Amino acid sequence: MKLKRELKLLDVFCVATGAMISSGLFILPGLAHAQAGPAMVISYLLAGLLAMTGMVSQAELVSAMPKAGGTYFYVARSMGPAFGTIDGLLTWLSVSLKSSFALVGIAAFTVLLVDFDPRLIALAFCLVFIAVNLIGIKEAGRFQVGLVVLLVALLLAYIVLGLPAVKAENFQPFAPHGLAAIFSTAGFVFISYGGLLKVASIAEEVKDPGRTVPLGMILSFVAVGILYTLVVFVTTGVLGAGQLDNSLTPISDGAGVFMGRWGRIGLGVAAILAFVSTANAGIMSASRYPLALSRDSLVPDFFSRVHPRFKTPHVSIIVTGAIMIAALFLKLRILVEVASTVLIITFMFSCLCVIIMRESGVQNYQPRFHSPLYPWTQITGIFGCWLLVVNMGKEALFIGSVLFAAGLGVYWVYGRVRAKKDFALLHLVERVAAKELIDVSLESELKEIIRERDEIVKDRFDSLIEGSMVLDIAESMPVEEFFELVAKKMSPGLRVSPAAVLRLLLDREEESSTVLSPGLAIPHIIVDGEHTFMMLLARCRAGVVFPESDRKVHTVFVIAGTRDERNFHLRALSAIAQIVQDVRFEKKWMAAKDKEALRDVVLLGTRRRQ
Repeated sequence: MKLKRELKLLDVFCVATGAMISSGLFILPGLAHAQAGPAMVISYLLAGLLAMTGMVSQAELVSAMPKAGGTYFYVARSMGPAFGTIDGLLTWLSVSLKSSFALVGIAAFTVLLVDFDPRLIALAFCLVFIAVNLIGIKEAGRFQVGLVVLLVALLLAYIVLGLPAVKAENFQPFAPHGLAAIFSTAGFVFISYGGLLKVASIAEEVKDPGRTVPLGMILSFVAVGILYTLVVFVTTGVLGAGQLDNSLTPISDGAGVFMGRWGRIGLGVAAILAFVSTANAGIMSASRYPLALSRDSLVPDFFSRVHPRFKTPHVSIIVTGAIMIAALFLKLRILVEVASTVLIITFMFSCLCVIIMRESGVQNYQPRFHSPLYPWTQITGIFGCWLLVVNMGKEALFIGSVLFAAGLGVYWVYGRVRAKKDFALLHLVERVAAKELIDVSLESELKEIIRERDEIVKDRFDSLIEGSMVLDIAESMPVEEFFELVAKKMSPGLRVSPAAVLRLLLDREEESSTVLSPGLAIPHIIVDGEHTFMMLLARCRAGVVFPESDRKVHTVFVIAGTRDERNFHLRALSAIAQIVQDVRFEKKWMAAKDKEALRDVVLLGTRRRQ
């Protein structure tokens, strides 16, 4: 059962923004300052720059494959089911842990306002979020928008009122623990940008995802990057090291300096709102990972069940909520390190996936957004993220290795015998791999994803193309020889002799050339009879020689129909004219690997639908 597309640009922006403005801003600055001193501002900036490489890579991938499961889905289609299982399970765990971290934050700040057991507070909020997400993605999205608008307003007030209170002496010494501490702290606070993953995982439930998701991710990243830099700068400048180091309420402490008691309370409320939005967005997105894994038979199929009334993956939501509750009993630093390590690995995978998809030659990989400065952006992201993991220390490397091995174990035990066999990496190594390893299942799946993404409703022209004959000719030939070949292929379907079809084609060409543009011809004829219409697609790699064309023709659409099909005849000509106007059409046509790929070039071309 399909998920409902109900989220818009504002929802996407608020899911990403709300997920990023939370623990990374309201708890981690104190811990980060203890590790790097005032230079933690550079750590946040460095983490943001490396996250940007992963963000634009994810934006490209999700614009091509907007499916539930986000990073899992495109890792599996790029690198195969083994890596997909590892990434899917690790990201599910990471986003769940980050959301559990938010629950801890909710409880910690709520206790400052009311005297109650913090674990019971966290549990109660988690149950509320489970209920909200079970009811529907639209309701969860509206809840998120309201939270984020109020949160951003409070943070802007903090920045405006706090800048005049900044003291330069609080930035001295700037980097007391050296350069290595700046890098290790950048890895530690990388979790702050984990909200970007949450958007990718809910892309299947977004309207016009090819445009909306990348735009929402970019706008959110820019807005949050500016807010992070300014808020951390103000907090460092108004609090000395004695107050800031290891503080678990750094923003509230900073507000207390220049806004007094009510400012401290106000930013405490802002922190609670931030954690609420993060936890809500977290359970919303994390639950889509087991759903996607289950659809591919890599985990048990009950995870893919969708509630018949609310159209939400209720089993995945409930299990994700249970993981978040269990994680409440872990130590805070372990929560942060595990979540950050997994996020960094996932961002590395995203950069690598873009390289694999682009270089694989998979024709139906057609992203609506293209990552800038390819491949240097991706190479920088891969090596930069690896340096972050290395500088986080042996513990982070050990945690990453254990989780990687655990994900591989799940695939080996459960998913190996059920997994799909075709993925982009096989196409990339096609020149050295056995040909039997390559099939068209990935191309077919991507074709259906494009149709779903662009809300393409199949019409009669699509059905015509799907059933059309295709000629893929290597050698050059004169137009008469080409028409003879076409006549033999089409005559049975037209119920007209090959000689009669050939005469009609030659007469049509003598009447006026059917070469409409350099390299393209559309011969079209009327035959006797009723209720008959056919099309033949032809690619001639070396070119067909038409008498009145100074350039050989590589693309030919042959149309033949009876007089009663005249209206559809004209509509078919119009559809072809629109498709071939794409400046990339000829390149795609000549690069198509086989006859089915040639059909796909036409089927996925841009045109008005009847």
